Amino acid sequence: METIQQWLKDYPLLQSVLKYMAIVLFVLLCIQIIRRFLKRNIANTSVRYKSQKGIELLGYFILAFITVLYFTGSIKDFTVTLGLLSAGLAFTLQELILSIAGSVYIFVVKVYEPGDRIEINGIKGDVIDVDSIYTTMMEIGQWVESDNYTGRIVKLSNAFVFKGAVYNYSKDFPFIWDAFNLPIRYGSDVELAKAIIIEAATTTLAEYTKASKIQWQEVVNKYYIEDAMVEPTLATTLTDNWITFNLRYIVDYKKRRYTKHLLNDLIRKEIEATNGNVVLASETIELIKISDLQVDIKNKT
Repeated sequence: METIQQWLKDYPLLQSVLKYMAIVLFVLLCIQIIRRFLKRNIANTSVRYKSQKGIELLGYFILAFITVLYFTGSIKDFTVTLGLLSAGLAFTLQELILSIAGSVYIFVVKVYEPGDRIEINGIKGDVIDVDSIYTTMMEIGQWVESDNYTGRIVKLSNAFVFKGAVYNYSKDFPFIWDAFNLPIRYGSDVELAKAIIIEAATTTLAEYTKASKIQWQEVVNKYYIEDAMVEPTLATTLTDNWITFNLRYIVDYKKRRYTKHLLNDLIRKEIEATNGNVVLASETIELIKISDLQVDIKNKT
């Protein structure tokens, strides 16, 4: 023991580093203990997650403060030292610093949070974690060509919140507008076709329409935006081949594909039940005249 004490006296720098490491380990241990305590005692998933992230950010701030104060030895030199340190780090670790700043910005401004569906830097998916450097997403779209998961987990630097637009599908208004076209053959009962499509949409989307009205009113009260119609709407367009019926409606952002399937299937069944009064159109080619073709098998050349 005496040998170790004498060795530490002979190397004061080593002694200082060991003391600093002990302090850092103590702070990190305290953070982990508090995080585990919160995990065991907070039942609400959202509150538990946010409190754990808050403790983590607070711990990083305390470590940064202790580091500067420990190596300067005086609180009055803290501002000067911090400025010089920041200038050096800003040049060498600018991307890392921007990522950490992005995490603070995301947490404070609430750009998005775990559970939100977003699109950022061309990547679309559900946010499953936000830490001090990365946002982790479960990717959707790509080769799947729908809003289903691809199975890939994407880690994206938090710095991207400062570099481009962030599209949030669920913040404030967890609904989106969707639409699809139905080609109806000329000669069909147009009014009956309209009634079938509107009835199918109204019945299928009743729950979404009711819930979205309340949510949309909150959006109108919060932002400078005009009121919008959330009920299903139908528009017709005359083309060379058929009458195009465009159905536009509002739907839960996570159920767009399934809801479109329900609507198409119900409308198809109702149209088939009209016994030919309403017929879905398809692209066809009409041959007006075929030139006469004469074949002489007697004359051979």
